[in-house]
Amino acid sequence: TGAQQSATVANPASGASSDLLPHFQLEPEDVYIVKNKAVSLACRATPATQIYFKCNGEWVHQGDHVTQHSTDRSTGLPVMEVRIEVTRQQVEKIFGLEEYWCQCVAWSSSGTTKSQKAFVRIAYLRKNFEQEPTAREVSIEQGIVLPCRPPEGIPPAEVEWLRNEELVDPALDANVYVTPEHSLVLRQARLADTANYTCVAKNIVARRRSASAAITVYVNGGWSTWTQWSGCSTSCGRGWQKRSRTCTNPTPLNGGAFCEGQNVQKTACTTLCPVDGAWSEWSKWSECGAECTHWRSRECSEPAPRNGGRDCHGPELDTRNCTSELCTHAAPGTEDVALYVGLVAVAVCLVLLLLVGVLVYCRKKGGLDADVADSSILTAGFQPVSIKPSKADNPSLLTIQPDLSTTTMTYQGSLCPRQDGPAKLQLPNGHLLSPLGAGRHTLHHSSPAAEGADFVARLSTQSYFRSLPRGTNNMAYGTFNFLGGRLMIPNTGISLLIPPDAIPRGKIYEVYLTLHKQEEVRLPLAGCQTLLSPIVSCGPPGVLLTRPAILAMGHCVEASAENWSIRLKKQSCEGTWEDVLQLGAEPCTELYYCQLEAQACYVFTEQLGRFALVGESLSMAASKRLKLVLFAPAACPSLEYNIRVYCLSDTQDVLKEVIQLEKQLGGQLIGAPRVLHFKDSYHNLRLSIHDMPSSLWKSKLLASYQEIPFYHIWSGLQPFLHCTFTLERLSTSTCELACKIWVWQVEGDGQSFTVNFNIAKDTRFSDWLVPDEVGTPALVGPSAFKIPFLIRQKIISSLDPPGTRGADWRTLAQKLNLDSHLSFFASKASPTAMILNLWEARHFPNGNLSQLAAAVAEVGKQDGALFSEAEC
Repeated sequence: TGAQQSATVANPASGASSDLLPHFQLEPEDVYIVKNKAVSLACRATPATQIYFKCNGEWVHQGDHVTQHSTDRSTGLPVMEVRIEVTRQQVEKIFGLEEYWCQCVAWSSSGTTKSQKAFVRIAYLRKNFEQEPTAREVSIEQGIVLPCRPPEGIPPAEVEWLRNEELVDPALDANVYVTPEHSLVLRQARLADTANYTCVAKNIVARRRSASAAITVYVNGGWSTWTQWSGCSTSCGRGWQKRSRTCTNPTPLNGGAFCEGQNVQKTACTTLCPVDGAWSEWSKWSECGAECTHWRSRECSEPAPRNGGRDCHGPELDTRNCTSELCTHAAPGTEDVALYVGLVAVAVCLVLLLLVGVLVYCRKKGGLDADVADSSILTAGFQPVSIKPSKADNPSLLTIQPDLSTTTMTYQGSLCPRQDGPAKLQLPNGHLLSPLGAGRHTLHHSSPAAEGADFVARLSTQSYFRSLPRGTNNMAYGTFNFLGGRLMIPNTGISLLIPPDAIPRGKIYEVYLTLHKQEEVRLPLAGCQTLLSPIVSCGPPGVLLTRPAILAMGHCVEASAENWSIRLKKQSCEGTWEDVLQLGAEPCTELYYCQLEAQACYVFTEQLGRFALVGESLSMAASKRLKLVLFAPAACPSLEYNIRVYCLSDTQDVLKEVIQLEKQLGGQLIGAPRVLHFKDSYHNLRLSIHDMPSSLWKSKLLASYQEIPFYHIWSGLQPFLHCTFTLERLSTSTCELACKIWVWQVEGDGQSFTVNFNIAKDTRFSDWLVPDEVGTPALVGPSAFKIPFLIRQKIISSLDPPGTRGADWRTLAQKLNLDSHLSFFASKASPTAMILNLWEARHFPNGNLSQLAAAVAEVGKQDGALFSEAEC
């Protein structure tokens, strides 16, 4: 009241100031009270007769003002400046109701003017971080995300990071940046990044440090190249030579894995020993000659000199007198001349007859060889086969298999249609696969599938067995020959198709197919790379395949050329992972090819080994499919109840593993799994629970949501990520639970689960367990294929040669929506066989043969019609 009365007292300044409204040269500003120190607020106005503070709507007492008068030198107008002090007790009186504020009111003879409001807040900074960074071990070039949520404080705390007590400055290091949520991100881990990292939060009150997190960047060892083979250990005879390599490319560091395999290889070598020549025995002496001498000879042949050995020393011919020099030399008479002429004539005739005989013999032998070669070509297609007697109720059962191993065909046509002559074999206009309706077509195969224990026992003797998973739960195996077959791992979507004639005739291979858990195989990922498929091995490695096998496995990528760069990786014998194929680009080798579809990919490979599909995002719009699955205990004997939410890569193999895990834990599935598109935006995944009846249930979760870090999900190397919501019943009689669970990516779309079920109900695993796939893990011979073998050969021989206007395998590929792969099909000896193999891999065991038969028949009708036109 005193302040208001004082404000009404007119005290106008002289001169022109009497008709001016006051304006503020200095207005009060927001301040923070640190600990118990009072803060000062000030304002200055001209021209002003009175200035008073009003705080939270009430006038400050006149005695609490400190007033100072002066004159503005430029205008001559009076200037008044007023200050007040605000204490912590004044602010705490209204704390929790509204914020404490103050404002100046200045008077002149012309009226009043109000300043801006200044807020007074009590500053503080809590001691405990909401989230601290944790220690990690990462492979070199792998991305790292260190989360940090600072303590609550006013003003909000600023965050900085220390590496070994030195400040981390993102402006000086392009490999480092700090997210808006204060997480430290290392794009690609380097050896220099091995250090202790500390998150520091500070404001005007205090400075807090988190617990230090030790980051260890390890390097897996890699083999150097082999040295040259050493010289043979012996200079003569059988010995050894060796070559070596070292685990220095790179050298394992910081606990990285040592190289797998041998560092020394040995091989046998044989050095030819030098053999000195030796004389044979002398021959008998010749008859005494006209010169009264006779001779004898010997050869350097026992042994003959070889491999650099020395020749024999001494004469080869020895002569001596045979009459003790009593021999007389008589001149030849005319009778002797006639005798010599006759002998020469007879010798010439004999030589001519011998030459003629040799020429005739060679001619006959050459003709006979040609006949034999032709005969072998004609008869090689018919080999002894097993004949299985047909059943009485199925007379049309095919039982004899011709051997077509000598029939090879290389496609030499153009990918563009061209006009052919009338010699093309016409396909029938009727249903080409019609014999299928008459009965089942089978072929005899005498190689049964290997027993599991025997197969694993034999496999364990091989060097590559050390990198395969133990046990047979995720393994299929069998024994195969030229008839081919199929291996499948049930409920995983993983299979291996070995087409007919992929294995050379006369050979039998024991083949396995395994699914690896991510923790068993270290797959290094760099930058924005992520694992998109399971890691699958098929082998044994190094076997010879004459046609590509097809490996089918699921993936979780929403593929698009502008958002993804997808590569097929294969692990070499040295243990390093190599890019063997980039999808969408021209293949640099004909050994591999990949057909990518919405849920699965089909890998054509002529070399068995370990494969995985890895993607690198090209934009933040790139997304992976996550499968969200909820589990809860089937029974609840206590008041506490847990709901587990799994965030899995959307592939069948991961879901199978989680189902097996929950079966052991006694969990039950809640509702159907949902699909969430997780984007490469560096934002974490959050989960929260809502709409739970508070009168029956309460949540024991302290925070409003749970969070899974972005990189844990994006890398794909941690398969069973989940969050647990712990609930508590207020009464043991409560058996119904109704709530909603939200799952969303920060600044992204989300999914909600409406949970409504009866806890007391006994739910058996068989009620919700995914049913097993029909069939056995190993199918050998014709039982592994939908298309009968003889009809398959007929289709191939009819459609492989280029047809009129493209009425051949190209038309079939178009009708089956495979025309984008024409260049790959054309690079193979039989393009039609590649198309039929891919159809088998995609449609077994539930493929519709009628649709395939209709497509083949349409190609046959088209070709037949064009052939009739050509004749007319």
